[in-house]
Amino acid sequence: MTIQENFSLKNYNTFGVNVSATYFAEVSSVDELVEILKNDDFSTLPLLFLGGGSNILFTKDFDGLVIQLHLKGISEEIPDENSVLVTTKAGENWHEFVQFCLLKDYGGLENLSLIPGNVGTSPMQNIGAYGTEIKDTFVSCRVLNLENLEVEIFDKEKCRFGYRDSIFKQEGKGKYVILDVTFKLTSKNHTVRTDYGAIKSELEKLGIANPTIHEVSKAVINIRQSKLPDPKVTGNAGSFFKNPTIPLEQFVDVQKKFPEIANYPNGNMVKVPAGWLIEQCGWKGKQIGNVASHELQALVIVNKTGNASGKEIFDFSTMIIDSVKEKFGIDLEREVNII
Repeated sequence: MTIQENFSLKNYNTFGVNVSATYFAEVSSVDELVEILKNDDFSTLPLLFLGGGSNILFTKDFDGLVIQLHLKGISEEIPDENSVLVTTKAGENWHEFVQFCLLKDYGGLENLSLIPGNVGTSPMQNIGAYGTEIKDTFVSCRVLNLENLEVEIFDKEKCRFGYRDSIFKQEGKGKYVILDVTFKLTSKNHTVRTDYGAIKSELEKLGIANPTIHEVSKAVINIRQSKLPDPKVTGNAGSFFKNPTIPLEQFVDVQKKFPEIANYPNGNMVKVPAGWLIEQCGWKGKQIGNVASHELQALVIVNKTGNASGKEIFDFSTMIIDSVKEKFGIDLEREVNII
């Protein structure tokens, strides 16, 4: 394990923002992680753990220690004839892990294909897409308690999953490092979810009436590639904002002014697509300086020229938030972690 000084993080965040860390280390085992955390030279410094760098916006240099979690490995256990427990370490790429499961014909994660980032950050966000969230298949995760450097196990209840939320973004923020995650997937008799978003129409376009989990994954990949920019080509962090959920009473008032507003009712609350709100405010495809809202999906902010600073991107997002609030009276919340 090597500790580097004044290390550029440009290639370690999908926005491609050119910032540096005072110290940087890549760890490949829990022992290495504990070793560096016990090092007195770094005990008083700010600490940041990086996975795939896909859900983070650096607005300045990081004056502390950045640890890249390079924990690798996947294992399987068969609890019964229709299930498999798959445990994957935090440093595995999420999409590659999903594809690994599909090659084994394990079902449950296919709707989450092509989501950027690593496995270790997936419980933090309770990542989700096309009617599925990881909480649907999540069993547990092992974490390192940063206070006592002991390994603990968090089950689904303890994680307290919510919409793009978990204990790791609330009172547990900065207190734990996720080491590995266990999912319970189906090994046969799969339940296929095609009732959300554009999956059904994409399958029809492909001429598929009774899709397999592999075909659902292919449809999801096609949809995402058709409207979301590749961060390897254009810097971005995927969806920049959460879809706001507002009280039914507030939604009714907004709907009176904007009858065409897209919506997904859920009891006394209504989810409104953030992308639709942003597009109605004229941001889709709009560019200011080095930053733009993507021309095919207004929910995605891009480092259009490749030269944007984190502050430019943050300020651009603030302008979007302000305009949505002014037009609709709805508060947008950033999904991306701001550093």
